[in-house]
Amino acid sequence: MTRALTTRLSILATSVALAACASTSTEERPHYYGTQEAFAEEAIYFLLTDRFVDGDPANNHEDQGGEFPTFDVPMPGPDGKEANVGYLGGDFKGILDNAEYLKSLGVTALWISPIVDNPNQAFNGGDPVGFAQPGDGGKTGFHGYWGTNFYKVDEHWESEGLSFADLTRRLREEHDMKVVLDIVANHSSPAYSMEEDQPMFGEVYGPNGELIADHENLEPEQLNPNNPLHAFYEREKDLAQLGKFDADNPAVMEYVVGAYLQWIDQGAAAFRIDTLRHKPHEFWKEFADRIREEHPDFFMFGESFVFDAEFLGEHTQPENGGLSLLDFPAQETLTKVFENPESDYSDILSYLHLEDSPYHNPYELVSFYENHDIRRMDGDTKAYINANNWLFTSRGIPSIYYGSEIGFMPGTKEHEGNRNYFGEAGIDQAKQHPIAENLSHIAHIRQESVALQKGLQANLDFDGDTASFLRVYQDEHQAQTALVLLNKGDEAASISVDRWLNEGEWRDADTGERFDVRDQLTLGVPGNGVRVLLFDGEVNNAQLAERLVELQAF
Repeated sequence: MTRALTTRLSILATSVALAACASTSTEERPHYYGTQEAFAEEAIYFLLTDRFVDGDPANNHEDQGGEFPTFDVPMPGPDGKEANVGYLGGDFKGILDNAEYLKSLGVTALWISPIVDNPNQAFNGGDPVGFAQPGDGGKTGFHGYWGTNFYKVDEHWESEGLSFADLTRRLREEHDMKVVLDIVANHSSPAYSMEEDQPMFGEVYGPNGELIADHENLEPEQLNPNNPLHAFYEREKDLAQLGKFDADNPAVMEYVVGAYLQWIDQGAAAFRIDTLRHKPHEFWKEFADRIREEHPDFFMFGESFVFDAEFLGEHTQPENGGLSLLDFPAQETLTKVFENPESDYSDILSYLHLEDSPYHNPYELVSFYENHDIRRMDGDTKAYINANNWLFTSRGIPSIYYGSEIGFMPGTKEHEGNRNYFGEAGIDQAKQHPIAENLSHIAHIRQESVALQKGLQANLDFDGDTASFLRVYQDEHQAQTALVLLNKGDEAASISVDRWLNEGEWRDADTGERFDVRDQLTLGVPGNGVRVLLFDGEVNNAQLAERLVELQAF
């Protein structure tokens, strides 16, 4: 993604020629890296703004919606369980008020749900929603994905003196944190099947508040292509009852590009793109090119809700827009491995694709184990700790979901509590929770290691409850190798490494303890623990150099 294939091959040729040299100058030494993408330095925390913290009750709009109310719409379930499809009060102020808490976890970028204006009523069409029951009937736009005006911030998020631009500026200047903005370019809001046409549903408004599209509560097949208000939409059904934008209408591209350039100007540092697979590659290629014309190095990763790496890899190719992705195969694999204490660490290797990769660059994928659309991990405290130890040391950009730091609502799907309110109570719990403590520990280690952020991954041994691998980054400016030792068992384990080790001084990334290493090393790793050793210097192991040349050709 960040390097054309020809550039990679040129670097590989240089690496092959120089790998056998005993010593080289920094100008001519081989380059080894998984990525040089700047955003790979980040660690992401994903939150649904409404479900994080209510910092300003004045913007809750508790009386909104009339006969179709939008605030606090509970869905009771069995055994005292409950979910909710109404707004619950989370807002920008709740995020900013807790920025230092988030920073303490070791995350550096906040991925927030879409900020654009959504309908002011609950949807009265579609299939009725219920506890553990899919459907949009009775649901509100608390999640932000039902846009009506993509140029306008929804009234539930801002406070006096705290606009979106203020939020991004203050997070950046006061807390050194970036904002990843969740965006939608595939659809608007639920657009048909209503008992009577509801205001805002299926309607799209321009930057000056002018109506530019209206589904008029018609089935997609009933839309009139000669009606300018209908022309924004495709005339076939897609997701639920959402109005799907026509990818072939140039006005659609102008609208979404103009809207999202506005939010970059107001401080969005990256985009997460919703429903990628519901538009053709040509659409995303044009969208990405238009954004990068104004912001050449802008990082974007998309959601293509598929577990097939070959299919997903198509999105990442330069001719299709060169977008990064949420790594759904990683999510599937990580939950299988860490939910099951009897699993073998070797089972985790299948999704990495470190060689002959279907992805343009697997190191730029966003790795995760739970989010708002998929079941939360059904594991105990140890499962979450082990998942985070892996997530923050292996290839990819780590992303955790709000509440993961306490094992919040484990095993729940969307309408079962997956998106429940976290609040100050959740944050207070996290400040003393072992998952949060261990997350902070490993996230801060990654924060200080270019090898863990961007290095090639060279796997050593994966067997039973233990795993070991190297991460290597080397260019003309810096060189670092990280040795990662993982133990997901309950008992302490002794892990030995007898290949690919650079000769010289290594240091424990946590304690600072020094080790003089020649050709092998044996270290103890606590139960459900991780150890990271760092070698700050040029690769000097010839066998490792040979392996890195092979891995650089991913």
